[in-house]
Amino acid sequence: MSDDGRPEPPLTADERATLEGFLDFHRATLELKCRGLTPEQLAARSVPPSSMSLLGLVRHLADVETGWFHLVETGVRRTPRFYSADDPDGDFDHAVGEAAAVDEAFAAWREAIEESRAISARTPLDATFEHPRNGPTSLRWVLTHMVEEYARHNGHADLLRERIDGVTGE
Repeated sequence: MSDDGRPEPPLTADERATLEGFLDFHRATLELKCRGLTPEQLAARSVPPSSMSLLGLVRHLADVETGWFHLVETGVRRTPRFYSADDPDGDFDHAVGEAAAVDEAFAAWREAIEESRAISARTPLDATFEHPRNGPTSLRWVLTHMVEEYARHNGHADLLRERIDGVTGE
């Protein structure tokens, strides 16, 4: 465990523990970037015309977690909670600085993480599903993609947090 409470990825472990360790580290990093902010600060937009905010990232990643891991388990993409085909940026565009909206987003995100962990734990890394565009896709690829997804968005979160209150760091 790091000084800021994030779980450290293992330095010597098997492939699954390494992938899941890095994913949990990045999940905890997003939570760290959001810690201590008001609903209004969490919903603060980056720079026009972008609607990106820390709250939008939480909403986005809740749907990303649910979408990918549900595909792994069932082969069917679950309907997203915060965006739709008609409103593809709804996860960001509708992130509002109200306590209820923040509570809903974080509850959905934490629920999605727990479901993702459970699916990953009971699924072999080599298990595949038929991706609609890419064909056969493994849990191994999904875990790697999720590490990349969080890492990229944590870079955004770092800049957003610095803009809000000057806090920087890993």
